[in-house]
Amino acid sequence: MPNATIAAPLVGYARTSTAEQEAGLEAQVRELEAAGCSEVFKERVSSVGERDQLAAALKYLRKGDTLVVTKVDRLARSTVHLWEIVRDLDAKGVGLRVLSLGGEVVDTKSATGKLILTIFAGFAQFEREMMLERQREGIAKAKAEGKYLGRKPTARAKAGEAVRLHQEGKTVTEIAKALGIGRGSVYRAIGSSPVSRA
Repeated sequence: MPNATIAAPLVGYARTSTAEQEAGLEAQVRELEAAGCSEVFKERVSSVGERDQLAAALKYLRKGDTLVVTKVDRLARSTVHLWEIVRDLDAKGVGLRVLSLGGEVVDTKSATGKLILTIFAGFAQFEREMMLERQREGIAKAKAEGKYLGRKPTARAKAGEAVRLHQEGKTVTEIAKALGIGRGSVYRAIGSSPVSRA
């Protein structure tokens, strides 16, 4: 009886930013599982935040495995970051599959595979930069029209509550902890000097 070919394990990684909906993360997980991933690491973290689950996935991978992601920008925050990951995968003998590239395994050891990854990572980075530029232009336009309110100052919004707690005999440290604001903000709210209360 001929030996059956054993498929290399597929390990998925899914990520959405903290601002995105949970449904987006679950959609990625479903797509990865449909692609045959036996294990999926997932997390909600900003593009610049620490990616604990990505680190766990990279540690979990073994020679012959394939890391699968739905899009390049779910994996890496920039072209440089992508190449750091590719370098680490290559050193471990691990392949990379990007589903948005048609589901083909991108051979990071070949010149063609490296070219494809560079191009798509560049597009993903360009897209993010364009989005940020449009956001900045929108804010500038709103400010010019007097429509931009900005982020509501949390500490200022809680000033009244800080004063009330101070009048009840709470210390500055207790007030800051209760309201989730800095001690300096509490001092400003109650009109005290930093040396007046502990």
